[in-house]
Amino acid sequence: MAELTFKDLSFEEKGSRVRVIFLKIFYFDIGKSILEKIGNFKISQNKIEFKDITDKKAQRKFSMLLLKGFTKLKNRLNNKPAIYVHKNSGIPLIGTNYFGLIDRGTNIIEIKPITGCNLSCIYCSVDEGSSSKRKLDFVVEKDYIVEELKKLIDFKQESYIDAHINAQGEPLLYADIIDLVADIAKIPQVKAISIDTNGTLLNKQFIDKLTKAGLTRINLSLNALNKGIADKMAGSSYNLSKVMELAAYIPKKMDLIIAPLFLPGYNDDQLVKLAKFAQKIGAGKNCPGIGIQSFLPYKFGRNPVKPMEMDTFTRKLRDLEKKHSIKLLYTQGFNVKKCKEYPKPFKKREVVEANVVCPGRLNHEMLAAAKNRLISIPNCYQNEGLVKIRIKRAKHNIFLGELLN
Repeated sequence: MAELTFKDLSFEEKGSRVRVIFLKIFYFDIGKSILEKIGNFKISQNKIEFKDITDKKAQRKFSMLLLKGFTKLKNRLNNKPAIYVHKNSGIPLIGTNYFGLIDRGTNIIEIKPITGCNLSCIYCSVDEGSSSKRKLDFVVEKDYIVEELKKLIDFKQESYIDAHINAQGEPLLYADIIDLVADIAKIPQVKAISIDTNGTLLNKQFIDKLTKAGLTRINLSLNALNKGIADKMAGSSYNLSKVMELAAYIPKKMDLIIAPLFLPGYNDDQLVKLAKFAQKIGAGKNCPGIGIQSFLPYKFGRNPVKPMEMDTFTRKLRDLEKKHSIKLLYTQGFNVKKCKEYPKPFKKREVVEANVVCPGRLNHEMLAAAKNRLISIPNCYQNEGLVKIRIKRAKHNIFLGELLN
């Protein structure tokens, strides 16, 4: 009898199919009749057994089914196609804002392991959640991220690196998040590890595990202390009482920033209340307790209100500070410094050849690889092979190309 056990896979029966669940929220199906060609089988949680066959033969045949299945990977949250980006995928981790690593020329490195969200915020800059028009999702292999992160950090030659985990969506949906934090914490130059989250997936045990792994700060997207306003801004039911309870627990374990978005006409009267709440629970031991963000419009995001001029935004907060004798605006609080930025292999207006490796998240968008970078190509109907493109954007190693052939 062959017994195959997996760390990142689990199995469920679905009528005439077996559902293979990957990293908790992704899946593909395999017909039972196809599995029976390998041998009589039995599934249980993260294990599949085949009778009358050797381990080696079962592993070889089942691996072929897995390879085929991963081409049909889907996200359980929204049933959209998903792409698993791993070290043998041929998909670089630098070049896109969707996933991977972003270096903006400072000692803060952005780490994006996943796309997708459990909320559908009305102001979402990347149009995530149940109402999203994004065509597919991405999830990145944990070891691949860590391996490429180490290369980037070694290049920077900085003794203080802040590893900031965020996502086009909710990063705590990433099933390997604890191990990712733990592996990042082992890198000697990394002195701070922070994460953005809406807080709804947290619990005390999860917070304890993140603390033990090495997370040093949570940036909590808490927009209101009023349930109705919180629900409206989240685009769905937001478990406010739970998030507030956990917000009070976080400072006992690590640093916390309450990070609301100021959405004019929605949470104007909540900002001072949020700042007082942050003070009350002990947020901001080594950083600001509150970090109020101004709403900015994005071409492919959700824009429920007109943006406020930065001068107007600052003036409104200054007025509230004076009226309520509380600090709302911070200009310092993080150990940020400019440093070497990863080399950009392409310049704006340069014409390059690149190999199409996968679709992007927008209609008729493809991602192409060249010189270990990704290039986003809108209006591209070629789904494989070499393409000739003109670079239209090259800032911070995020590349946009115009198809020429």
